[in-house]
Amino acid sequence: MPQSHLQDAEAHVEALRAALTAHGITLPSLGLELPSAVGSYAPPLVALGNCNLDTARALAAALRKGAAQ
Repeated sequence: MPQSHLQDAEAHVEALRAALTAHGITLPSLGLELPSAVGSYAPPLVALGNCNLDTARALAAALRKGAAQ
C-alpha cells in the first residue's frame, strides 16, 4: 500500500477519534485494522473495537443527536 494511503487512513482515524472525544466518547481499540493496513488490495479498514455498554449508549445518543440536526 502506498505510504500516502496509510497516512490518509491514519488521519481519518484521528479525525474520528477527535469527533468522538468531542462527545465524551472513547473507543480504546480505535485504530487501523492491521491486516488491511499492510495489504495492497484496498484502502485500510478502521477497527472500531470493543466498548462497554455505557460507551455504546453514548455513541448511539451522539449519532441520534447528529442525525436530528
